Amino acid sequence: MLPQIRTALLTVLLVATFTSLATAADVIELLSGAKVTGEIVLRDDKNVYIKAILSGVTFNRTYALSSVHAITTTDGTRTVINEKGAAPAKGPITKSVSPKVAGTRPGVSTKQQGTRAELDALIEREGRAPPEWFEATPLNYPQTLNLAFDQPAPMSGWNNQKNVTQFLWDIVNPNPNRWKEGVRLMHHLLTMHKDDKDKSERIMLTLAGMYHNLHEDYARSAFWYRAAGVERDPTKSQQFMANSATLAECYWKLGYPAEAVKLMVRTPSTYAQIKLLGDMGETDQAIKQLQHSFTQQPEVAYLAAGDVCHVAGRYREALNYYQKLLDLPVPAKPNNRLVKNRARASANVAAIKAFELFDLSKVADGDYQSASQGYEGPVEVKVSVSGGKITTVAVTNHREKQFYSAISDTPRKIIAKQTVRGIDTTSHATITSEAIVNATAKALAGNK
Repeated sequence: MLPQIRTALLTVLLVATFTSLATAADVIELLSGAKVTGEIVLRDDKNVYIKAILSGVTFNRTYALSSVHAITTTDGTRTVINEKGAAPAKGPITKSVSPKVAGTRPGVSTKQQGTRAELDALIEREGRAPPEWFEATPLNYPQTLNLAFDQPAPMSGWNNQKNVTQFLWDIVNPNPNRWKEGVRLMHHLLTMHKDDKDKSERIMLTLAGMYHNLHEDYARSAFWYRAAGVERDPTKSQQFMANSATLAECYWKLGYPAEAVKLMVRTPSTYAQIKLLGDMGETDQAIKQLQHSFTQQPEVAYLAAGDVCHVAGRYREALNYYQKLLDLPVPAKPNNRLVKNRARASANVAAIKAFELFDLSKVADGDYQSASQGYEGPVEVKVSVSGGKITTVAVTNHREKQFYSAISDTPRKIIAKQTVRGIDTTSHATITSEAIVNATAKALAGNK
């Protein structure tokens, strides 16, 4: 299933800026203000193609001329393509990934644990072996479930007793006691459909997501994403591009941030990548990637920028971005995304203001409760303080469905850090995780 993996030793980390070429270099100045240094290999009527070298690692990038301010060639000739202030072209977020992997935010891993060969060996070793609980987990699913796993499913409407995906969504994901059974079911389906390439790929992607989202098992998640072909061809489809960001997160969580960055630069930027860059401490680069989206998708981009600054502890900037979202005109019939994003921005503003109202060392021992808006409704939290330390954070009530590991993962991070500042939210359950952080902040600040 897996292609043979090259085992070249990759010991150098990617640095913070484009490394100059050995000879004079070409420079592309983007309308966003970013500069790309390298060797221009081709320019046509629509695009310019540049080979950039990042600390000895070569990447080929393509930029639409409509997003370029000026080009300076090796002989010193500077040609202005678009005057500053020109509206950027619509399309995917301009790629401008920082090669720097060392973050400055406390808790961000700044050192790669080993080589690419060691990462490959880790994933191969852990991924091929079943979890220790696998054999003891029953194969438990309704007999009415259609195990053919066809796409699209033959039945119409929503029926979680027949459709496998709907069964996972409704029955497995919201119930942690069914998570292991869900993994066992998908392995069963993989055995059933091992000779069907398309079905096997979909099953592998589902397995990878379950290991990541439910079990926080990043080695096995990476194994199945790679088995499905995500690393081999991350731009194969929109789904693969989305999955590549999750695979990159697995590499980072396993202690290989340089490999995460190298995977991300192979695809157009996504909001998932921007969140990951923020979690890795790459705040400035994450913001740079959002520049074009501030005009194209402001209701999403301002929230993303606020979140990136929020987790970095850059609260003044975060408040500024959240306020820009709240200041956007609201149509008579706003779409659901705008409504939810405005609610999230408001909750985050309240939480940031709450940060400034308490000093944990001055919080009296006792239990504190508060709530903050999640995806489905309020997420209620109880926080216990003893001896000037946060001893427990418990989610006491919620209506979330696709919360994945956020319910256990986020409280654990808060207790480990002894603060609500700089907590990176759980991927694919960002809203739930964010609500837990915000409710904890409000509780400790004395706000119900």
